[in-house]
Amino acid sequence: MEKIKMTTPLVEMDGDEMTRIIWKMIKDILILPYVDLKSEYYDLGLEYRNETDDKVTFDSAYATKKYGVAVKCATITPNAERVKEYNLKEMWKSPNGTIRAILDGTVFRAPIIVKGITPYIPSWTKPITIARHAYGDVYKNTEMQVPAGSKCEIVCTDKNGKEIRQTIHEFTDSAGIIQGLHNIDKSIASFARCCFNYALDTKQDIWFATKDTISKKYDHRFKDIFSEIFEAEYKEKFDAAGIEYFYTLIDDAVARVVRSDGGYIWACKNYDGDVMSDMVATAYGSLAMMTSVLVSPDGTYEYEAAHGTVQRHYYKHLKGEETSTNSVATLFAWTGALRKRGELDGLSDLCDFANKLEKATIDTIESGIMTGDLYLLSSLENKKKVNTEDFLIAVNETLKAML
Repeated sequence: MEKIKMTTPLVEMDGDEMTRIIWKMIKDILILPYVDLKSEYYDLGLEYRNETDDKVTFDSAYATKKYGVAVKCATITPNAERVKEYNLKEMWKSPNGTIRAILDGTVFRAPIIVKGITPYIPSWTKPITIARHAYGDVYKNTEMQVPAGSKCEIVCTDKNGKEIRQTIHEFTDSAGIIQGLHNIDKSIASFARCCFNYALDTKQDIWFATKDTISKKYDHRFKDIFSEIFEAEYKEKFDAAGIEYFYTLIDDAVARVVRSDGGYIWACKNYDGDVMSDMVATAYGSLAMMTSVLVSPDGTYEYEAAHGTVQRHYYKHLKGEETSTNSVATLFAWTGALRKRGELDGLSDLCDFANKLEKATIDTIESGIMTGDLYLLSSLENKKKVNTEDFLIAVNETLKAML
């Protein structure tokens, strides 16, 4: 068949360890034979980030703002052990954090559902997408231990030097701890618009929840900003699309989620989203079956897998040992980016290819051919465990029959 043409490049961010190996396999086996791929390539592998003093990460983010669509491989965020292992100049920051800050984006994570993998909550027959606000709160906090006898206050000094003080607590007869959190209206507003845009894009209802009855200033500000933006900018669009924006308290939301059948976006503040995304991923079966997309208010999209670089499998690969690494989330990062590029450029054949590649992947698993992690979870009777490359080859055989 003639290769599918692209008109605008997408940004391609290569990564680290086993996912870097899988990245090349996916391209060689499932994309390059069918698509005349146009991409602006950036090597976000740890060695090259170190060589460029992390400039390559910033360059890739600015390129994403330019072209509107990116696909990213999993990358290492170095700790002290990695600094020694890779002989790094310094402990470079998380590439995801850098890119997220530049794009001002919100992360949306959703499970990929396949027959034979039953969620731990059986009523969840449709995906639940977690939208996590990735700024502020406990992740940008200031905290200290407080000796007994201390009085702790919040002090706000305005631009004219006027002070406003409020007592946090008087530690009269016991030592204790305090913590200061912050957020900014601009970031909350960006979060709201990202969520509403993504709901319209995917035609899903969206839920948002805080604890505004207890946190009458902090959490209530989130609630008010969401409500103001929705009423002013999105209500008519939601009505036309036949979808709903629903607000409730976080504890009520958790109860509703557990009783639901899925099929909606659950927007969460930073800490809630951190916790609930892992809960949802585990309940659906596997982090390797979770998609992740960073969406900006201006409509910029960056697709990646929700998991890390699969370090343990990479070390086995280096020893020449066989691996059976699940490539589905990374593969769906590619299909998501190709489909979005096709939608933006009006290339229906590129969108159709992405849809068929996703269906071929799911059909392959549901036929019983899968990697080791799914083999342990699957209830299918005639299942077969295959290695990393053989799974992608099997997906390709399924895809060929569809084209």
